[in-house]
Parts: sequence; structure tokens; C-alpha cells
Amino acid sequence: MARVLVVEDDQFVRSALIRHLSDASHSVRSVGTALEALREVAQIGFDVVVLDLGLPDLDGAEALKMLRGITDVPVIIATARDDETEIVRLLHAGADDYLVKPFSVEHLSARMAAVLRRSGSAAGSEPPDRVLRVGGLLIDPLRRQAVLDGAELDLTRREFDLLAFLAGRPGVVVSRRELLAEVWQQAYGDDQTIDVHLSWLRRKLGETAARPRYLHTLRGVGVKLEPPR
Repeated sequence: MARVLVVEDDQFVRSALIRHLSDASHSVRSVGTALEALREVAQIGFDVVVLDLGLPDLDGAEALKMLRGITDVPVIIATARDDETEIVRLLHAGADDYLVKPFSVEHLSARMAAVLRRSGSAAGSEPPDRVLRVGGLLIDPLRRQAVLDGAELDLTRREFDLLAFLAGRPGVVVSRRELLAEVWQQAYGDDQTIDVHLSWLRRKLGETAARPRYLHTLRGVGVKLEPPR
């Protein structure tokens, strides 16, 4: 069971989501505005937020930015906007996943389950307790800390999960399909999501795709993490 906040101003959609999620044994609260959502999140601990973009008081993208200022709770965007640039911008702003309307409640449930597994909210998801070392990189999965050449990296939850997964297999080329399955907990998805997160991670590691230090992409094969030579 998860504690879910549904932020949706369409009463019909809102009622359908509440009914389905409640039937699935989740604890559900709902609001119709961004400001109500911020107040709820500040006062109550949630496992996941389902956030509509077309809210009456604030655009959902602004609401997401404000949410990220007070919490790292997983946020699934529910939107009618299918523009690729907009989707990338939302991921960059801190969204954990997105669904383009109309979508089925079964699809939402599957995405929620995947997000909860990734965030560690699902039962039985314990991080390994050993510190990983790759060159000047130190990754502590238990404390969720990553240090590069003595300086701690400021990583998002997804960036850390991606880095830790690759660091646990140094020098091994990992396919995008495996990254989707193991890091995103999805059997299928958009490669662009992986590319966006790899790009952010490279920036924080002080490298680029053209001049890699740790992250090496093999076109058409996958990506590997290995120490600089």
C-alpha cells in the first residue's frame, strides 16, 4: 500500500483515479490546486504524487519546481501535453515519470509500482552496504552518497541510482534495455529518458559525451563506467 496524493482539477478524472487507487488498497488524498498540493505535501508524508499540469492556480511545471524545493517525494506527471521538449524539461525539473492523457488506470498503477521500487518505498528494497570505488569515484549506496576526487556530488535520486548501478559493474557495457529494467524498473520505455539522465550525470562528473572520463557510450550497444586511463 502506498500513500498517494492526486493533484487533479478535473473532478471526473479525479474521482476515477481515487476510486481505482483506493480499490488497489492505496491510501489516497486529492486536491485540485497547486497551492493545496504544496500544503498537503508539507504537512503529510506521501510515497508518490500524481500531478496534473493544467491546474487553475499554477501551471503544473511551476508546481513541480516548488514541490522539489520542499520534498524529494516521487512525482508522476499526468499531462495532455505530448511535446518532446516539454517532457524533457519536466524530467530536468525533477519529475520521476510522466503519462500522456488519456491513459488507463492500469498503466498508472504500473508506473506507480515502478517509481516506488526505484525510490525504495516498496517492501524489500534494501540498498547494498558496500562502498563502490571506480577510480576517483566513491559511491556509498547505503548512505546514498557519491564523492568524486574528494568532493561530494549533488545528485538527484535517479542520477545516483544510475551511477550506483553502473559502478557495481565497472568496465561492463550495459544495454539501455537493462538500464530500463534495473534502474527504471520498466520493461519498455523511451531511450531519450536514459540519454537525458546520462547527460546530466556527465555534467556533474565534469565530462562530456565527446570527451568522456568515466561514462563511455558505445553507439548501438550501451554504456559503461570505468576509471580514466
